[in-house]
Amino acid sequence: MSSADATTLNPSLAFKVWWQGVAVVGAWVAVALLISYWPNATRNWPMTQGLANLCVAVAALFIVLSLLGRKLPGLGLRLRNAGPWLIALPVLLGIWELATAKLALLPVPFFAPPQALLAVYLEDYPRLADSLLHSALLLGSGVALGAITGFIAGVAIGWSTRIGYWLHPVLRILGPVPSTALLPLCFFLFPSSWSASVFLIALATWFPVTVLTWSGVSSVDQAYYDVARTLGAKQGFLVFKVAIPAALPHVFVGLFMGLGASFSTLVVAEMMGVKSGIGWYLQWAQGWAAYANMYAALLIMALACSGLITGLFLVRDRLLAWQKGSMKW
Repeated sequence: MSSADATTLNPSLAFKVWWQGVAVVGAWVAVALLISYWPNATRNWPMTQGLANLCVAVAALFIVLSLLGRKLPGLGLRLRNAGPWLIALPVLLGIWELATAKLALLPVPFFAPPQALLAVYLEDYPRLADSLLHSALLLGSGVALGAITGFIAGVAIGWSTRIGYWLHPVLRILGPVPSTALLPLCFFLFPSSWSASVFLIALATWFPVTVLTWSGVSSVDQAYYDVARTLGAKQGFLVFKVAIPAALPHVFVGLFMGLGASFSTLVVAEMMGVKSGIGWYLQWAQGWAAYANMYAALLIMALACSGLITGLFLVRDRLLAWQKGSMKW
């Protein structure tokens, strides 16, 4: 019996789902009323009523999605699983609003209320969009270069002891060194700040991908190779059809780690020399004491990183679907 059938037939579960929906809608409406009718303590922040209207819109959207979820079991299940977070988000938003705009417990301008961030998104979206585009191009170039070279190096080290003999010392020397520590050297050696930044991001991605790929290839059960050799497999078949597929879970762990390291390197690299990007935008906002802009950029960066990791999870699930029965996810 599916979850949707259970919700339809079980009164206790149906009541629980109904109560969760009421709590979600009530929480968002309560925050909207708080924002709209509680007077601001320090100033008339722009977009206060706009933020309240946005909270009401989120509540209305949840009602529509809940009605659709009755006909679409997959959507209904996702809404039920996300229910606690859909309640926690307006609660956190209300606490943020109280601590900044309503009660002024946190000093201005160092702590901006949520409506100030909303105003930044509406008024400064061209500069934010341009910065996000430049950061995406820079991050994509560096991560792609680091992932490809790291994957090749990891397979080579894990498969060949001769190659491993020469590359092990390089890994031990470069691995503990943060990529951002090489900023002055890279800006001197490379012809442009763009190429230097790409190299630093690639280096931050390269090390975890190399180490995890090497670990995955080295840990492949020898019985797989013996069976393949018994069936007449050549060395190329052993590498591309046995070693690499078996090592892919480790490769994706390295990609997850490399993606996180690349984001921190991206921000630092963009602060040093590029003309646009999220890191540049953060430095510009700090220089003008525009802390609302700074928090808006940080939120965009966090959402972008979360979205990329979610997309990488989807790629991993699709690519490694054949291994679900033999490994823990």
